[in-house]
Amino acid sequence: MPDAVSVIASKRDGHELTSAQIDWVIDAYTRGEVADEQMAALAMAVYFRGMTRPEVSRWTHAMIASGTRLDFTHLPRPTVDKHSTGGVGDKITLPLTPLVAACGAAVPQLSGRGLGHTGGTLDKLESIPGWRADLDNAEIDRILADPAVGAVVCAAGSGLAPADKKLYALRDVTGTVESIPLIASSIMSKKIAEGTGALVLDVKVGSGAFMTDVDDARALARTMVALGTDAGVRTTALLTAMDEPLGCTAGNALEVREALDVLAGAGPPDVVELTLALAREMVAAVGLDGVDPADVLASGAAMDRWRAMIAAQGGDPDAPLPAAAHTDTVRSAGAGIVHRVDARAVGIAAWRLGAGRAVQGEQVQASAGVELHVRRGDRVAAGAPLATLHTDTPERFEAARAALADAFAVGRTEEDARPVTRPLVLERIGEAAG
Repeated sequence: MPDAVSVIASKRDGHELTSAQIDWVIDAYTRGEVADEQMAALAMAVYFRGMTRPEVSRWTHAMIASGTRLDFTHLPRPTVDKHSTGGVGDKITLPLTPLVAACGAAVPQLSGRGLGHTGGTLDKLESIPGWRADLDNAEIDRILADPAVGAVVCAAGSGLAPADKKLYALRDVTGTVESIPLIASSIMSKKIAEGTGALVLDVKVGSGAFMTDVDDARALARTMVALGTDAGVRTTALLTAMDEPLGCTAGNALEVREALDVLAGAGPPDVVELTLALAREMVAAVGLDGVDPADVLASGAAMDRWRAMIAAQGGDPDAPLPAAAHTDTVRSAGAGIVHRVDARAVGIAAWRLGAGRAVQGEQVQASAGVELHVRRGDRVAAGAPLATLHTDTPERFEAARAALADAFAVGRTEEDARPVTRPLVLERIGEAAG
């Protein structure tokens, strides 16, 4: 029988952990037999020594086995989900989920709440009056089976990968978050336990993403694709740019409003582009050949699914979204061409305005956030509005403005001085990646 000290020492010394060691330590930690300080030591050893593909695969399997696993194989439609590693203004789940459902798939989208400068999907949707995130398994099943809905966005139940919930909280306070094996196994244990048949990953890279280096993002994507493949879930990943915010808003109700614009056939071009790129990946992953998500979006069918999805979870799709009691405009000090809109700075400003939380469980303001009026490459005059800040607590404006002090770089006015932007979709990583 393994013991905690020998498992820690084995990884500390650079050895590959056996399946028996991994199964035992994850189970024992979940039951409380392995203490937090021992698991912290093991996480730090993994941080420095890494893990092989078989180790990460077994670690993920053990975390899945610590709880329940949903099963949607009885549904009349194939199931597919999307996971994003998170970015500023990343409201893609909102138009994407009903769009893919309208294409003929069932979409069980288990999502989370935000922490720090990247907002959570559930926080955004909870700005809709009456909408609720907490559903039991029977409700999820009923909504997915309903031919008029076929999509659900909700909180993951406590029974899914409970080992990950404990380990995630521990990593957050022990400096072991930035470990690709631990990140990948955390994400994929929940997604595989969710029971989806196929999965598309949106791995963000850039100043506003968790991964700022493209090589690190690629390594994470390849690891997650391999884990999904090993578990029998058809998995692909897109590396996507997060150097500037997605769309023109960062904040809960503001982003819902922008998602509705996309479903209505308008919306910011980058949000539309990424929504369609991920929708095509998801549709292809479940074999819905001949269905073009662009045509489905243009037909209005995705908007119909949105309304049905919101209503199925208690929300009122016709209710007005919350609006902030106070606004403040940030203006350009000079004329020129916008060379930078820093995504992280915008995210921090939205967080300081009340759109995000510093600790789990903290309340967020539904109406708070940042509305952008410029993108990279735009020409602006002196005094032109760059962004509007929204909040119910105006004493927050000063801190938000401080976050945006260097967010906008306005420079030379010549046409040939316009910044070169990289593509939104940088790379695709398929199932063959190992």
